[in-house]
Amino acid sequence: MNELVVFIFALLCDIILGEPPAKLHPVVWFGSIAGFLDGRWKRKDPLPDFLAGALTALLVIAFALALSLLPRYLPFPLNYAVAVYLLKSSFAVRSLHEHIARTITEDIEEKRKAVSMIVSRDVKNLDEAHLNSASIESLAENLNDSVIAPLFYFILFGLPGALFYRAVNTLDAMLGYRNKRYEFFGKFAARLDDVLNFIPARLTVLLYLPLGGLKVLRYYRIARFKINSDKPISAMSAVLGVWLEKPGVYRFPGREPENEDIRRALRVYWLVVAEWVGIVLLLLATGVCPCWSP
Repeated sequence: MNELVVFIFALLCDIILGEPPAKLHPVVWFGSIAGFLDGRWKRKDPLPDFLAGALTALLVIAFALALSLLPRYLPFPLNYAVAVYLLKSSFAVRSLHEHIARTITEDIEEKRKAVSMIVSRDVKNLDEAHLNSASIESLAENLNDSVIAPLFYFILFGLPGALFYRAVNTLDAMLGYRNKRYEFFGKFAARLDDVLNFIPARLTVLLYLPLGGLKVLRYYRIARFKINSDKPISAMSAVLGVWLEKPGVYRFPGREPENEDIRRALRVYWLVVAEWVGIVLLLLATGVCPCWSP
C-alpha cells in the first residue's frame, strides 16, 4: 500500500469534510472501550488498580492495532478507502481550528463556554486574559497531540503507528489524571503517553523556529514544568509575545493575551501545519522514512 497516497487523501478528507460522525469515529470507539472497562473496575489498592488500568490500556491498544491491520485483508480499492478513513481519524487539523475559533468572541460568557469545551481546568472564575491564554495553550498543546505526533508515528510505522499513538493519547486524556480515582488506574496510560510524546513535543518546538527564531529556544529553556505539554506552549508564547499561564502550574512571559492573539495563534498554527505537511510529504515521497506498510 502506498502511504503517500493514503496520507494525501486522508489530509484532503480532513480539510474538506472534518470529523466523521461520533458513532463512526474510531477514536470514540477507543474512548468507549476505555470508559466501559473503567466503569466496571471497583477501585481497590494501588497495585491491583495499576494492573487493571494497564490491562485496560493494552486492550484498547490491541483493538487499535487490529483496526490498523484491517486494510491488508481487503481488496483494492476498499483497502485504500479504509486506510484513508482510519488515518484521517488519527489526526484533526480542521476540527482543532474550529474549536479554537469558537473562543474568539467579545462575549465573556460565550468565551467561557467555548473554552470549557477544550480544556479540563475549571474556567468559571477565569478572567478574559486567562480564558484567552487557555484557548491558545490548548491550540499549542493539541497541535502536537492531534497533528504532529500521530503523523510522526505514521511516518515511522505506517497506519499501526498512527492508531497506536491515537489510542494511547485518548487513554491519557480519559484516565491520566492525578486524583483519587485515576492516580494508579491511569498511571500506565499516562506514562506511556509521556514516552510517545517526548520526541514529537520537541519536534513541534523546532517547527516554530522559522517563525520565532532564537526566542523560541529561550522560552523552551523556561519550560521545565512538565515533561512534554509545556514545550509547544512555550514556543507559541515566544512567537506571539504574550504570556501564557496555567495558574499554579506554569507561566511564560509576555504581554496580556487578547482576542486578536487567538486569531494570530491560528495563523501560526496553519503555518506550522504547512511546514509539517511539507516534511511528511517529502519523507513519504522520497521513501527515506522506515514506514512499515500493512
